[in-house]
Amino acid sequence: MPAATPLPSQRHLFDVPADVAYFNCASIGPMLHAARAAATAALARRARPWTISQRDWFTDPERRRGLFAQLIGADADGVALVPAASYGLAVAAANLPSRPGQQVLLIADDFPSSVYTWQRHCARSGARIRTVARAAGQDWTAAVLAGLDDATAIVAVPNVHWTDGALLDLAQIGTAARRAGARLVVDASQSIGALPLDLAAVRPDFLVTVGYKWLLGPFGCSYLYVAPEHREGVPLEENWILRQDSEDFSRLVDYRAGYQAGARRYDMGQRSAFETTPAAIAALEQILDWGVPRIAATLAATTAAIERELGGLGLAVTSRPRGPHLLGLALPPEARRRAAASLADEGIHLSLRGNAVRIAPHLHTTAEDIGRLAAGLARCLRA
Repeated sequence: MPAATPLPSQRHLFDVPADVAYFNCASIGPMLHAARAAATAALARRARPWTISQRDWFTDPERRRGLFAQLIGADADGVALVPAASYGLAVAAANLPSRPGQQVLLIADDFPSSVYTWQRHCARSGARIRTVARAAGQDWTAAVLAGLDDATAIVAVPNVHWTDGALLDLAQIGTAARRAGARLVVDASQSIGALPLDLAAVRPDFLVTVGYKWLLGPFGCSYLYVAPEHREGVPLEENWILRQDSEDFSRLVDYRAGYQAGARRYDMGQRSAFETTPAAIAALEQILDWGVPRIAATLAATTAAIERELGGLGLAVTSRPRGPHLLGLALPPEARRRAAASLADEGIHLSLRGNAVRIAPHLHTTAEDIGRLAAGLARCLRA
């Protein structure tokens, strides 16, 4: 397959002023003009609830569900609309079994929501957490594969490490997990929308992602993919719209035992979210129009340029392999403190995560932004 062609600058589609160099998409992605316009129109409509029809409770959520399914190469019946990645992880933890003597495999320094979710799961089931760390010269994939054994019930990993973009090979891990009889749960919050996913190769049992980072959408609009064998499980809540025939408001007191098809039983309450759903739809439509392979190719070129520019300052990348969209740089402690204190005041926005300076650009990033980043970090190193 030929390599994807990078996109030209898309800064005109974002509200990122010329005096702002924003490298913090791994924290919060900037909203597109189109998404903000959709949100503004949605708020105006919400102010006039008589304009919202019975049908509207269902049409936009199903549109959003279908767009996300298209993005990851899934069927719409496999997608649940959830408020946060932690909600999706809780669904997975409630529907996957483990028992005393088994283990849930995590990677060191993973995002707290994942760790806390599996700690509770193990406290309930009697299984234990096994946290794997990288040995010298080892990448995260090798560390996970080395930690997998017949006692592993669940492997819960990200696609890239949230602190510095270190890449995990989910297809390899998924194959090894199935061979060991373990289930695979993926937190793709730092990859979906910026890194292509081969769902058929990975075959996760559950996959979650937030919508406000690389999907450029609003808070409260997150996603859960559920493999076919788990779509008859137990939801976290019992809300009315998830039941069969809920489209008929005149018969809601004819209580139904059955749920809507597929993973919809796991949808959150108030999933219609009239104020925010249109913004999420607009963002997904733009990402699909760009194409994730082209986004990834563009961001790979951008992060490579950043790496070259900052390499001249003697700053080393903390992890290889890494995702194309995200990198971490080792910065001396004093320089890190100065960066935290001063760079935002200069209009240069990035994150300090773990021991890394995390740099997360997007399609709005320009050569001028990279130059400002390099100059700002150089000042932090000299001071």
